[in-house]
Amino acid sequence: MAHEVWVRGPIGLDAATRVTRPGCRTVLAVVPTVTAGTRLVELISLLERDLRVQVMFTVPHSVDRWAGAEEYVRAQHGLVLPWEQAVAHRFDLVLAASDQQIDQVRGPLLLIGHGVGRVPGRRFSRQAGGATVATTAIERQSLTFRGRVLPSVLGLGTDAEVEVLRERCPEALPVAVVAGDLCLDGMRAASGRRDQYRRALGVGSRRLVVVSSTWFTDSVFGRMPAMYEAIVAGLPRDRYAVAAVLHPNIWAVHGRRQVVAWLGRCQEAGLRVIPPEQGWQATMIAADWVIGDHGSTTGYAAAMGRPVTLASMPDGQPQAGSVAEAVRAHAKPLILDQPFEPQEKAAIAAAPRLAAAVLPVVSGRIDCSAGILRSAMYRLLQLSEPSAPAYPPSPALPQSLPGRKA
Repeated sequence: MAHEVWVRGPIGLDAATRVTRPGCRTVLAVVPTVTAGTRLVELISLLERDLRVQVMFTVPHSVDRWAGAEEYVRAQHGLVLPWEQAVAHRFDLVLAASDQQIDQVRGPLLLIGHGVGRVPGRRFSRQAGGATVATTAIERQSLTFRGRVLPSVLGLGTDAEVEVLRERCPEALPVAVVAGDLCLDGMRAASGRRDQYRRALGVGSRRLVVVSSTWFTDSVFGRMPAMYEAIVAGLPRDRYAVAAVLHPNIWAVHGRRQVVAWLGRCQEAGLRVIPPEQGWQATMIAADWVIGDHGSTTGYAAAMGRPVTLASMPDGQPQAGSVAEAVRAHAKPLILDQPFEPQEKAAIAAAPRLAAAVLPVVSGRIDCSAGILRSAMYRLLQLSEPSAPAYPPSPALPQSLPGRKA
């Protein structure tokens, strides 16, 4: 890989000749994917207004990488450091929502998850090939390097995840902090903006059905791409609006042009396609019924009390202790060749039990995550924490993508 030109930023031996705000603590956000980036932008919101703090971004380089991460970071209008420059310097705090290449960055590391829970719904990793041992997001190979525990703080969602960590990587227990789920707390805090989100989506008084898909071949979009057209056609347009939320990796692997083209006929029939960068949280808040799979967005919808019907699950049983397991236990499967409205009514009836089962699996510190994570970051920065309360960021207004012109 060719050498990248370094940015004249607020780091380096001669930084004092450039900066306007001297003496700031430096914070680096490591963004290997759009999914991780959206989580880190939420986390950064808890400290970036502090005049004592300077936040920077970087996108890791390797032999390959996910498309879209660089574009996402640039769209945040933050200072972006080339990867070679980022790994050549030590920072006062490093933030990551993925274990990708965290062994290469220098500075106290706070590592959080990039999805709902640290126990995935799929029993085996997509990269595991013929693996026979179930995997989690808190394995020794992810959290250590040459015998050293990489995170200085490992943010977990629940006390049950601490027990998983005790089994999979006990040497990381001293750095574990049960912090709940910042994304869920932000959605809960913004529930009063539901009408505003619905107006932004232009659904009026109609019921909003959201089709939620994770990525890979066992997802809704992977297994049932024709379902989108069937749902749009099968629900009266004067009483229903339909939106699609797709995992950022779908867009990264196949490309925005192709995904929009695949959904083109559905868009022409009224489907609202939510872009991967932002809007899915607000769309879930606005939803009246969610049709989904084992992905995080379906899990968050269930935790928020939204009626959920399952259109796809991985082969076999979901992994024990996962949010997907809790969703599957209480949500009915979609029957594509049966009328949809009775299935919606069944989902509505099951929603309270579903939320009661899912919520404690998502977070063990409901509505407390912002304060816990901010305290951890300031401890690592060795700065006094602001006296004002910490609040989770409010989800941005949703805006559906325009269809492709012929």
